[in-house]
Amino acid sequence: MSTSLQLGIIVGYLLVALGVGLAAYRVTDRAAEDFYLASRTFGTVVLLFTVFATLLSAFTFFGGPDTAYAFGPEWILVMGLMDGLIFAVLWYVVGYKQWLLGQRHGYVTLGELLGDRFGSRAIRALVAVVSLFWLFPYVMLQQIGAGGALAALTDGTVPFAAGATLVTGFMIAYVVLAGMRGIAWTDTLQGAFMLCTVWAALGWVLVAVDGGLGTINAGLAATSPEFLALGSEFYSPETMLTFAVSIAFGVAMFPQVNQRFFTAASETVLKRSFALWPVLVLVLFVPAFLLGTWGRGLGLEADIGAGESILPVILAEYTPAWFAALVVAGAIAAMMSSSDSMLLSGSSYFTRDIYRPLVDEGLSERREDRLGRAGVVVFAVGALLASVWAEAEAFGAATVGSILVEIGDLAFGGFAQLALPVIVALYWRRTTATGIAAGIVCPQAVYVAFNFLPETAVGSVSLFSDTYFGWGISIYCMLLGLAVTVAVSAATSPNPNANAEDHFRLEAD
Repeated sequence: MSTSLQLGIIVGYLLVALGVGLAAYRVTDRAAEDFYLASRTFGTVVLLFTVFATLLSAFTFFGGPDTAYAFGPEWILVMGLMDGLIFAVLWYVVGYKQWLLGQRHGYVTLGELLGDRFGSRAIRALVAVVSLFWLFPYVMLQQIGAGGALAALTDGTVPFAAGATLVTGFMIAYVVLAGMRGIAWTDTLQGAFMLCTVWAALGWVLVAVDGGLGTINAGLAATSPEFLALGSEFYSPETMLTFAVSIAFGVAMFPQVNQRFFTAASETVLKRSFALWPVLVLVLFVPAFLLGTWGRGLGLEADIGAGESILPVILAEYTPAWFAALVVAGAIAAMMSSSDSMLLSGSSYFTRDIYRPLVDEGLSERREDRLGRAGVVVFAVGALLASVWAEAEAFGAATVGSILVEIGDLAFGGFAQLALPVIVALYWRRTTATGIAAGIVCPQAVYVAFNFLPETAVGSVSLFSDTYFGWGISIYCMLLGLAVTVAVSAATSPNPNANAEDHFRLEAD
């Protein structure tokens, strides 16, 4: 199959997504709330699939299968079961309270909610700055995945930079045009497309392998017998829980996910969505990560070149070229459905939580709408340039999957540090502005120090390090944030401009 036909399939899909965005543009108001939250009108199917597609990033389609290929199928338990259940609980604990407050006060961002709760523009800006700091590399993650996927599919005919630029250009077009409504509609399309392609890929490989599952299991028994048993040196209980807890709590604070808590049309929609969440996650993660595991049993080590991930290699070996292009299009759909939401949320955090309170409090709805659309373009182009530089200069011969896991590792842990201080603020009336500020800054500082300062000075420790009694540094930092928030709040007085009573009066309404 020619490269031009493969690209035609992918570009055709991108054009369909753009068409959905154009249709949404026709019914989108020129107001900030509609641009950012689609006027809070999502039903169960759209809300569930827009959260689903937003979370299914390059980390899922390349980092996940590569992790299963390297260490075994327990990744399904971590991401598919434990993480899915924990996030469903957080969807209720954090999301339901945010939805109630958003319905009453019209909040668009978490920073806006907390800034009003504590009567502090500084808190509002702090939440936005921390979120944008971790969001930027996660947008890069999607672009690295998209560029790498197209380069692998076309055997380098489409270079990394060209592929990443192509996908970024399409995302900018429909996000700027249609905002949250266009994103949600394309997310629903992309989520369904991803589910169909990944299950079709699993079935196709199973049929194409002579001897089917028996041959695959025999290969695993010969090359990696530990893959057929539960647990390993890598998948210790502490490591698995560090993964699951850090990722679930981090996801709850991702701007593109957290902001969707405000969009449900009703309480029933919100509750029905988080109840269905664990099932939907398992339906996708099981086939995606099984494919990665099967790669080890199929003896494809010699076929994996420097910088390649296992999923395109399996597809190239066992499926027709046109079908491999469809699955890669599904993977790119996952990246787009994450990146578009990140771009929109990053723009809203900047315009509403930094620019409006600190630069122009009198910003009109129409001007904010225009500023938000411009912010999407700037954020996307900046992340694209950074991803092209990083791929060329920083990662060398590392696989795309390992790069994605490394970036996702850091970003999940960074966002997770916000979760416990925010939960305390939502449910403990005595929380003070000084307390939550300290509870955010202290764990962030420690986490950044352990991950970015030279090893000789502090120690290069990742989210999933087993150095500290088997638990990753992210867990310790989360507990530090909780302790500091409570201790400092107990020792300080509330801001006289705080609106705690108004926020806690919801239960009585």
